[in-house]
Amino acid sequence: MDLVLLIFGFVLCVIGIIGSFLPVLPGPFTSWIGLLVLHFTNAIPQNWTFLGITLGISILVWVLDYLVPAIGAKRFGGTKYGMIGSSIGLIVGLIFLGPFGIIIGPFAGAFLGELIKDNNDSSKALKAAFGSFIGFLAGTFLKFIVSIGFIILYVQKAWKNWGEFL
Repeated sequence: MDLVLLIFGFVLCVIGIIGSFLPVLPGPFTSWIGLLVLHFTNAIPQNWTFLGITLGISILVWVLDYLVPAIGAKRFGGTKYGMIGSSIGLIVGLIFLGPFGIIIGPFAGAFLGELIKDNNDSSKALKAAFGSFIGFLAGTFLKFIVSIGFIILYVQKAWKNWGEFL
């Protein structure tokens, strides 16, 4: 049973990394659930302090994920239309452009969202789209770094106690 939990927890950590880029999945929180699953095995001793700190980090990143793009958009005159367009653009970009869609999609979506809001004022929409895009990238980078950190912690704990799994 421990091996099943070990594999399931690792899969959750990987999904958390993917969730760092997709607005539909809560990346760091999913990775944290992977850490939680690992601690439910008999091979890893329960460490509620560790789990509490990492949960706090994942909640903090979740809150910042909403604040950072908004700050970036506001600094450059962006609106909610640009932020929504950025998220939709990411999904559409990933579907049609694959990995390149991670960069092209959010910017194009933010630009179109701002164009819809400002009735074809392209220079203002371009500036606002840039702000929305920078904020989106900052939030995504933060989620990615935390999710990578969680999977590194996962692997370290699993490796340290590997003999207990066998």
